[in-house]
Formats: sequence, structure tokens, C-alpha cells
Amino acid sequence: MSRVWASDGLWQITAWRRQPDIQKLNICLVENNEFLWLYRVEEAVLTVEVKPTTAALTNNSIGQVVLKRLMTAEQVIERLGTAEAKCHLQNIQLLAQ
Repeated sequence: MSRVWASDGLWQITAWRRQPDIQKLNICLVENNEFLWLYRVEEAVLTVEVKPTTAALTNNSIGQVVLKRLMTAEQVIERLGTAEAKCHLQNIQLLAQ
């Protein structure tokens, strides 16, 4: 992630005196062969700037970014409820504890 927007505009580290609290979770949705990773963010964060990771997009001479407006927890739960779920576990022992 690059730039982050809060409710009052672009996140300014000097004004907030810290980085925004953004934590990647170990769960994602797959849509059109694209992984949509879920993140836990603090309430003030509204939008993040994401750089593409696919080779086709990063080989261009002009930089490209995508602005992603964050979904609410309710929107994520609704999306998960209507999606065809796939679960991939790397360590099943963690669930057994």
C-alpha cells in the first residue's frame, strides 16, 4: 500500500504522529482470479492506494495505482455470505487447539 486517506484527507504521519493502523488478515476472497485480501484498519482510514502486483501491469513504463475504498465489516460479511467459499488451510493443527 502507498498513500492512505483518512476522513480529513491524505494521511499525514507528522500530524497523526504515527503510521495508520492497517493489519492484513489471513483470509481473502477470490473474484475473477484476483485475490482480495481482507485488512483490519482503524476507523479513520477510508481509502488506500494499492499498486498492482501482476507482471503485466508493472511492466508498463507509466506507473499505475488503484484506489480502493474500504468495505465495512457488514459489507464483508454480506459478501462472504453470498460467495462460493473456498478454504485453504496451511496448518490444520491451529484449528484443533
